[in-house]
Amino acid sequence: MRAVIQRVSRAEVRVKDDVVGRIGVGLLVLLGVSRDDSEEDVRWLATRLGKVRIFEDDEGRMSRSLNDIGGEVLIISQFTLFGSMKKGSRPSFNRAAPPETAIPLYESFLQLMKEQTGDRVATGIFGADMKVELVNDGPVTLVLDSQDRDF
Repeated sequence: MRAVIQRVSRAEVRVKDDVVGRIGVGLLVLLGVSRDDSEEDVRWLATRLGKVRIFEDDEGRMSRSLNDIGGEVLIISQFTLFGSMKKGSRPSFNRAAPPETAIPLYESFLQLMKEQTGDRVATGIFGADMKVELVNDGPVTLVLDSQDRDF
């Protein structure tokens, strides 16, 4: 699993003209599931994400986690995180998991994040054409990848 995480002041996701997910201070997580992912990857990424200390303390140092600040999470499925541009100028998404594999792992990830945050989780709609709006705070943007745990 691969996650692009952004520290945000606020974020929301729309499907057509309807807001389907909205958060205040917290993390926007763009989440991709690969063909090689398993429940172990889900647990590793959710646990890691809950512990990431990227929120500032009173001295301006990034030493607080999502739970330390009572922050929220907006999770957006994004298979394009596994796009490859190795050949030509059109991306290949062969490494992305097909929906029948990705959806159960995505839902498992959502459940673990809800348990970790006390249900402070909003989402988009898996597979929908979504419009994401955010205010990146910092900006702070990081990538976590369960297949490259030294990333």
